[in-house]
Amino acid sequence: MKIKVKLVRGLAGKRKDQIQAVKSLGLKKINDERVLEKNPMVLGNIRKAHHLIQVEEVE
Repeated sequence: MKIKVKLVRGLAGKRKDQIQAVKSLGLKKINDERVLEKNPMVLGNIRKAHHLIQVEEVE
């Protein structure tokens, strides 16, 4: 199963761990999108920065 993540809010003024989580998902700028495999590392990073990104499942 795959997940599409999109950065919808900026990283300015956010905590370092949240910025690191977003960067490890491969997102740099607002409206960047990535399709990633659903695994524990990705889900943990999504949970850490859930208020900054938009997530949807794709087949």
